[in-house]
Amino acid sequence: MTDVTPADVDYPTDGFALYPDRSVVALRVNGELKDLATTVTDADTVQPVTIDSPDGLSILRHSAAHVMAQAVQRIKPQTNLGIGPPITDGFYYDFGTDTPFTPEDVKAIKKEMERIVRENQRFVRRVVTDDEARAELADEPFKLELIGLKGGTKEAAEGASVEVGAGELTIYDNVNRDGETVWKDLCRGPHLPTTRLIGNGWDIQRIAGAYWRGSEKYPQLQRIYGTAWPTKDELRAYQQRLEEAAKRDHRKLGKELDLFSFPDEIGSGLSVWHPKGGIIRMEMEQHARRRHVENGYTYVYTPHIAKEDLFLQSNHLVTYREGMFPPIVMDEERDADGEITKAGHDYYLKPMNCPMHILIYKERARSYRDLPMRLAENGTVYRNELSGALHGLTRVRGFTQDDSHLFVTPDQLETEATRVLEFVISMLRDFGLNDFELELSLRDDEKSKWIGSDEFWEYSTNALRNVAVASGLKLTEVPGEAAFYGPKIDLKTRDALGRVWQLSTVQVDVNLPERFELEFTGPDGEKHRPIMIHRALFGSIERFFAILLEHYAGAFPVWLSPVQVVGIPVAEEFGDYLDDIITRLRADGVRAEVDHSADRMQKKIRTHTTQKVPVQLIAGEQDRSAGTVSFRFRDGTQTNGIPVDEAIDRIHRAISAKLLVNTADDLA
Repeated sequence: MTDVTPADVDYPTDGFALYPDRSVVALRVNGELKDLATTVTDADTVQPVTIDSPDGLSILRHSAAHVMAQAVQRIKPQTNLGIGPPITDGFYYDFGTDTPFTPEDVKAIKKEMERIVRENQRFVRRVVTDDEARAELADEPFKLELIGLKGGTKEAAEGASVEVGAGELTIYDNVNRDGETVWKDLCRGPHLPTTRLIGNGWDIQRIAGAYWRGSEKYPQLQRIYGTAWPTKDELRAYQQRLEEAAKRDHRKLGKELDLFSFPDEIGSGLSVWHPKGGIIRMEMEQHARRRHVENGYTYVYTPHIAKEDLFLQSNHLVTYREGMFPPIVMDEERDADGEITKAGHDYYLKPMNCPMHILIYKERARSYRDLPMRLAENGTVYRNELSGALHGLTRVRGFTQDDSHLFVTPDQLETEATRVLEFVISMLRDFGLNDFELELSLRDDEKSKWIGSDEFWEYSTNALRNVAVASGLKLTEVPGEAAFYGPKIDLKTRDALGRVWQLSTVQVDVNLPERFELEFTGPDGEKHRPIMIHRALFGSIERFFAILLEHYAGAFPVWLSPVQVVGIPVAEEFGDYLDDIITRLRADGVRAEVDHSADRMQKKIRTHTTQKVPVQLIAGEQDRSAGTVSFRFRDGTQTNGIPVDEAIDRIHRAISAKLLVNTADDLA
């Protein structure tokens, strides 16, 4: 978008006069999002916000959330309002109600929303004092609570920033054609000019439970999710993407393909890997291990638990206690009367591997000649996630991080960060991911939030920026989103459905080296503090596996497939011929087997196609006589009469080249 100061407009004016185009739904005035009705002068820098832009979509969805809340209160007037923010691809609103919403309620809410959209109500912004807001919203206990927490929206609730901030309070009135206010909500805005602009590209999706302010300490509310798009066609396209995503849901595929499960007897968020899933995981881990060793990493092993003192020193128990499992008391001794004669120690399941890697570094004196020091571990960690937040393998309570920590001198930072990013991208490409972009999280101007000198922040930020720019990937800089101890680069990838996933992180850290008093002897003979780089390539093996499973819809490249080749005899008498071929493949490490079941050939083909086996070798009398086999692929295509030696060579090439083989053309 370009800055606009039209010469043929009399100032002061508003957005309606500046932009008569109906696709413009809001303004960005001097960098801030504003309603289209905002008055501006010729001294202001003004940009149009169209409904199909990222800002415009958020405004559309936030306005749809208001309409949904209004519809709910028309149908159930006693319902209390929580928070209704826009989210990725949609919106939600939380409601306090004595009785859960039913499917019949949802139908009624949708009809009422359609009426409100047709009523063409205006969204009118109004500034109020705290006392005025309390008086007007006296029957809304959750809104009153937010007013009391104004300025601390992170503590208030996720999404509370759409309601209150550190500045002035505003209420948005929904005004009908007669000029009457028919509904109101505490809100910072901006909104669409009218409800009619919401159009027909929206829908209600589902109902869920949600704790007020995201904590089990508070009441459970009813959350209604919806989605909104500028047009009906875009809504339908989105719904089709959801249908495809449902087919690819890793939880569904994990069960169908017998890869993993979550037994109740073990506990929520704790997975077990079945033989086929274990094969894929083993291939992932072994490939990553080989690549790490080639790139100068050394593997270490650390325990699953440690004493409280370690996590106090690392500060995890101060800032992260709620995310850790409760302590286990160990080493306590009692006499015959049950009296404590020796106090025990509190041990904690580790939430992160970094404190233990630091202790390995600290075990002996280090010189600048020892650096960079690159430690790697597939370390299992434990997070006390809320039960409502658990989601298959993507959000669990026990997971394995392919964790690496690099200890570098300040002048090695840029070089090592470059190596890390190049290595990460190269590794992800091995797994078939190729669409990447970067996000650089920066410090903002509020210096009290950050530790470390200005000099450290300047050179470390510049180092990461140089690394990101040199990669040639799309880069977005995000002020204020850095960790309090250093900037970071997040690598994001896009999957087969176009969904963006955050995977790898390159995090600069001077905090932990300071807390643990890490040192190295420099070329000047003096002691210096190293910089630490936290780096997880997959993030967690479980989550990365889930992403790959959905990306490939279970049809993995040949090298990752749990069963790579299945021999299917046309009749029982040709089983021995295929056994000889499969034995040769197995001798070379190929995961291959012959289906000697009593099923008919067509049933066998259907079974192994459903199980996503990439290569089926079929043989009958003609193949046995000629010393050939026929290839059948996942899509049903077939290549006949391939000499056995050539067939074996093609399979080996597909595995070594990490090919995705779904059709005959993929293995030509």
